[in-house]
Amino acid sequence: MHLDRYNAFTTDFQAYEFYSEGPKGRIKKAVFFQKIQDNPIVYNLGFGDVDLETGSVSDSIKTDNKDRDKVLATVADTINTFCDHFGDHYIYAKGSTSVRTRLYQMSISRLWEHINIKFIVYGVKNGIAVDFQKNVNYDGFLVKRK
Repeated sequence: MHLDRYNAFTTDFQAYEFYSEGPKGRIKKAVFFQKIQDNPIVYNLGFGDVDLETGSVSDSIKTDNKDRDKVLATVADTINTFCDHFGDHYIYAKGSTSVRTRLYQMSISRLWEHINIKFIVYGVKNGIAVDFQKNVNYDGFLVKRK
């Protein structure tokens, strides 16, 4: 994808950090991958804001730093880097709320032409993964690099 994104930093290719920059200031973000299933291998994608005092990551903070697409493009880029080092496994993602999951769905739909070039995307509904379709609400998403 050739979308505007932030530079993400990693030391182990399973956890990434980058900074969102906008009207709310410079906000540290983290993306991390955790294996949740072995056959087939599936990793959960965790993502959120980093509390600079505690180092904890929260996926429930609403930053609204006016850079949503750039942040989501950065998260997508970490999937590419992760797959370069660990293989083209399934990545599961969902929002911390149904509203966030819907936001991710709308972003996938809006950027479909870019995403579909490199990734196979499934929508997960009631525990069943189906080919992603625009205008269908899902509980989460499975992504696999082509």
